[in-house]
Amino acid sequence: MPIDYSAFSFSRTVTFELFFVYLRYYHIKNLTSYMNDYIEARVTFSPAPADDTPADILAYLLADEGYESFVNQGDTSVSYIRRDLFSPERLDAVIASFSVPGYSLSVSTEVIEGQDWNAEWERNYFRPIVVGGQCVIHSSFHTDVPSATYDIVIDPKMAFGTGHHATTSLIVERLVDMDLTGKAVTDMGTGTGILAILAAMRGASPVSAVEIDPPAWENAVDNVKSNSHPEIDVRLGDASVLPSLPLADLFIANINRNIITADLPAYVAAMKPGATLLLSGFYEQDIPVVMAVAAPLGLSEVSHFVRDRWACLMLRLEANNSGI
Repeated sequence: MPIDYSAFSFSRTVTFELFFVYLRYYHIKNLTSYMNDYIEARVTFSPAPADDTPADILAYLLADEGYESFVNQGDTSVSYIRRDLFSPERLDAVIASFSVPGYSLSVSTEVIEGQDWNAEWERNYFRPIVVGGQCVIHSSFHTDVPSATYDIVIDPKMAFGTGHHATTSLIVERLVDMDLTGKAVTDMGTGTGILAILAAMRGASPVSAVEIDPPAWENAVDNVKSNSHPEIDVRLGDASVLPSLPLADLFIANINRNIITADLPAYVAAMKPGATLLLSGFYEQDIPVVMAVAAPLGLSEVSHFVRDRWACLMLRLEANNSGI
């Protein structure tokens, strides 16, 4: 079936921090180490495109082959795939299937040797950040940290979530504004644990956090302790662990659209009637896709917030809904 290219009006350019979302969730069952070698594929367009649409279409095609991160650099689209998943023949087939008229494509590849990607990012990019005017997020090695009402120490190591990416900061801002005193909170896909930690600082109790990736889970456990909130229950697992947790007044999931839509029934079953659901990890144009799954489950939109085209969707579970 031919691709409807008119649907590609957005850019898949991603920040360095977002690269770790792809690493953790795109092929999570096959991902065994953050130290994997990667293949960098550089596809150059001739002539140079006037906008991002050709690169977006190419990214769509490459994503189906397991490519995980896409960066547009003028006339060149750069993407990455784990070395053990790379096939030169499949890459050539993708290039051959690119049927946008008026362009010729040339390809070069390079092996990127495995390294601790998060350590590299932390060493070069992680800086203290104040979110919402009330919450400062920094690492233990930082000095000259700004003063704020809520001071969170995060050493990212192998996990996502330092507040720098729009999806995290959007939810941080919501948590700072909400009355969480005595509320049961579940943070699904907790990463570094930053959102669960802030919820506990804001008076939420009990607070549960779930993380599928073992290194990230270990990091979250460490961060919870270093922020003096050992009462946070950090579980290793996926949505299957939710029935063992207290029903949530506030349920948070900052993951990605496909996982969220697949797991929404499990989220609803883990929420109290009338509870609030905060979702992020997807673009504003994905909101109708999420709502198409959410509405039949008894969830209605309260509001949504957007930054750099990333969305944070606040939903409310109907008061007479007792889960499914």
